[in-house]
Amino acid sequence: MTAPHALEHARTALVLVDLMDRIVALPLEPRKGTEVLVTCEELASTFRSAGATVVLIRVERPGVAEQPPGSGLVPGLLKGGDIEIVKRTIGGFQGTGLDGRLRERGLTTLVFAGIATNLGVESTARVAADLGYDLVFVEDAMTAFTAAEHEASVRLDFPRLGSVAQSTGVGFVNG
Repeated sequence: MTAPHALEHARTALVLVDLMDRIVALPLEPRKGTEVLVTCEELASTFRSAGATVVLIRVERPGVAEQPPGSGLVPGLLKGGDIEIVKRTIGGFQGTGLDGRLRERGLTTLVFAGIATNLGVESTARVAADLGYDLVFVEDAMTAFTAAEHEASVRLDFPRLGSVAQSTGVGFVNG
């Protein structure tokens, strides 16, 4: 894994996928959802302090009258100025307006974290790559249902789409 070059705050967004109570509480590997949540909260704080955009994506089940308990974002995660996206598919772009919201802010680099590495994160990232965004994946800010699924995405797929880094390797130019 390599650390990415320093990021430009005005052109970069942190994209946090499916940090919802019911998903964070699942049995996950290689790290617990609560560990990922802490790392994601630290990343979000760093991004906000630098003046960079934070995007929070959460899923809702289509065609049901009421969402299961714990379907909102983890309380306190969403802050003023953040973008909240509600998806109804595995990835965060289909039918959500996410691409337009990113482009209207002039964003060109997306830094990914969240749950599950090989599902919501990877599905959203694949479309982002197809749309021409530069991608960074924060390995220690992700987890999956099995360690093997997480490792396959991190070791095989993500390096073909962008850079893989640890949270300590993500920083900004002049900050």
